[in-house]
Amino acid sequence: MRISLKKIAETVGGRFKGKSEKIITGVAPFNKASAEHITFADNKKLLKRIDDTNAGAVIVPSGFEESSKNILIVDNPRVSFAKTMALFHPPSRPDYSNSIDGICSNAYIGNNFVYGKNVSIAPFVEIGNNVVLGNNVILHPNVVIGDDVVIGDDVLIYPNVTVLERCRIGNRVIIHAGSVIGSDGYGFAPDGDKYYKIPQTGIVQIDDDVEIGACNTIDRATFGKTWIRRGVKTDNLVQIAHNVTVGENTLIVAQVAIAGSVVIGKHVTIAGQAAISGHITIGDNVTVGPTAGVAKSVPDNQIVSGIPAMPHRLWLRVQRIIPMLPELSKKLSKIEKKLNKIEEKLS
Repeated sequence: MRISLKKIAETVGGRFKGKSEKIITGVAPFNKASAEHITFADNKKLLKRIDDTNAGAVIVPSGFEESSKNILIVDNPRVSFAKTMALFHPPSRPDYSNSIDGICSNAYIGNNFVYGKNVSIAPFVEIGNNVVLGNNVILHPNVVIGDDVVIGDDVLIYPNVTVLERCRIGNRVIIHAGSVIGSDGYGFAPDGDKYYKIPQTGIVQIDDDVEIGACNTIDRATFGKTWIRRGVKTDNLVQIAHNVTVGENTLIVAQVAIAGSVVIGKHVTIAGQAAISGHITIGDNVTVGPTAGVAKSVPDNQIVSGIPAMPHRLWLRVQRIIPMLPELSKKLSKIEKKLNKIEEKLS
């Protein structure tokens, strides 16, 4: 692919300094770029070395213009570089020679199936009854879509994903391989020494611009909905239980487990292997540290770490004390012995 620097500038919304007709054939890291590549520099260390790169063009932040290179000046170089990467590496669409309207003859299609323009449905996809797909939907092999599911436009679902009955998927959603949307919530009523399954009658709703990582499990609600709101991004191996609400533009990193009926605010970051207890609220703009165990609600704008989770600065103090505990224990034992001797003399 050959794209001029001017065209790239038009796409990412920046302005260029240098040769607008410069042809770019690909993207590459700062240290490995060649004369036909474009790269980016978004920190002082790289900007100081900008003339050392072999790249044919460099995306730089606003206010930086001191270079003999062809530069593309933008507000956010990292985001603009991501958009440039998408120009050179657009998502591929499967092409099935034995298909009608993009639906492979080896797919199973239920009754009353409604679909939009430019869909691509792979071999061994199973679609239930009364399913609705929007425009530009891609379903890779072995995807299962349950009855009465509604999926919006520009949705990409990778192999072996299951979206179970009545769930709702918005526009521009990506679901990676092996994830299950709408599995039963974990609900059982004790009955003596046995447990009776509580029917899970709700749905999962995933709003626009969400990306779900590989091998996620998002449980349907007992009543109502488990709700993944606009712009949420999850990593691989994430568990989200029934009736959870995840607020807009929240990031959930690998192996996080969120128990039932938790409400998570907007712009929250939950780091790897953190666990959130049920029926609590995590406020807006909260950061939960890695492997933290959150057992009670967290107000807005907090950073918490540890087990149980506590304010991050307090956790840092605790971590400094823990290695000292064996020595402190010895000192306390000595003090205790001295006090016992004093008590004996006084008695």
